[in-house]
Amino acid sequence: MKIRPTLPIKLPRFHKRAGAAGEHPLRRVSRHPAFAIPVITGLFIVLLTVIGIIVFSGGAPKLRPTDTHIVIINHDKKEQTLPTRAHTVGDVLKKANIALHQGDVVEPDAGTEVVTDNFRINVYRAVPVTIVDGNRKTFAFSAATTPRSIVKQSGIDVYPEDELNLLPTDNFLTEASIGQRVVIQRAMAVNVNIYGTPVQMRTHAKTVGELLKERGLKLQSNDSVQPAAGTPLSTNLQVFVLRKGTQITTEELAVPMDVQTVEDAGLTFGTMALRQQGSDGKKLVTYQLQLENGKEISRKVIQEVITVQPVAQITARGKAVQIPSDKQAVMAAAGIAPGDYPYVDYIVSHESGWCPTKWQGQSGYCPPYYTELHSPSSSYGYGLVQATPGIKMSSAGGDWQTNPATQLRWATSYASRYGGWGGAYNHWVAYHNW
Repeated sequence: MKIRPTLPIKLPRFHKRAGAAGEHPLRRVSRHPAFAIPVITGLFIVLLTVIGIIVFSGGAPKLRPTDTHIVIINHDKKEQTLPTRAHTVGDVLKKANIALHQGDVVEPDAGTEVVTDNFRINVYRAVPVTIVDGNRKTFAFSAATTPRSIVKQSGIDVYPEDELNLLPTDNFLTEASIGQRVVIQRAMAVNVNIYGTPVQMRTHAKTVGELLKERGLKLQSNDSVQPAAGTPLSTNLQVFVLRKGTQITTEELAVPMDVQTVEDAGLTFGTMALRQQGSDGKKLVTYQLQLENGKEISRKVIQEVITVQPVAQITARGKAVQIPSDKQAVMAAAGIAPGDYPYVDYIVSHESGWCPTKWQGQSGYCPPYYTELHSPSSSYGYGLVQATPGIKMSSAGGDWQTNPATQLRWATSYASRYGGWGGAYNHWVAYHNW
């Protein structure tokens, strides 16, 4: 047997060169064909895969349509994330075995539809509260955020002019309460007759004169008031404002309530939660008439009196945005600005549930491919934004039946009629269509 000579040991020199600074990795690999071949083959396979995806998908990012939504529930000092097929907030809580007790508040309300991903639901647990109404104390549980909402939730009627203050309990022994207190300062009911029109007002004024000043009732030279301005007010006191020698008439008009909106980062973008129910007020408008031959030819306002104060309505508006990556990729491919993503997601979620192959009226799971259930030129909506007719989207590309990016490029052009996606969103919220 012939023994082959041992190779000289030069590996240390090789390793030294391989680790030399500045040498390109592919150069190092090329020195060892046995190692280079599988590496190059792997890179080639990856490249072919990427090319295949681009070719067979038309270069469009893929959506992952599903009839399941991810919801994020904050309750009982914990956050719970789960997939669900439930259609409303109430259904989600029922399936998650989260019970609501007396006084608890859920935002958004139980009837709100769940149509977007990463949908946020907040459950606020009721706490003890004492409602002090004169000499009467009512113990209740409530998670409402304003004194009026707490009192209403507890079934106690209050008037717009009643003053409600939310106060802490400093000493539960002397105040006979635990937790917070809502103290009601009732307004006094006074009957006022304004130029022959009787109305009831509620006020915290002390005298007739203070009441007139509070309501903006200014007496003219031919006006009089009974009883006198300095008379102390008492419950159901009759007050008359009179005018001599003038033909007058009155009408009652509504005073619109103030609508206040607060932004809430704990609610999903586009969802709303009512924090305080508002109500319109009332005002009595008195006109002095000018007559000719017994017929009115003109009138002039001589008094405007608020008879019932309006109550502000307070609404929370969600601003939390958490859009899945596949939907963001489609919007990016369509050239939509990131600042418009929340508007697009809201509209598309409500129109089609992000299904590019859905016809108007279809429900349930997203069809995996285009099916001509209706003529493309029919009056049925189609695609992500339910374009009607669907064939309109062909102006953005020949693959409009299946390519979500093409559909959104067309939709961006359509949104311009509202001034852009933000205007389209505002229109959808107001009218539930666009």
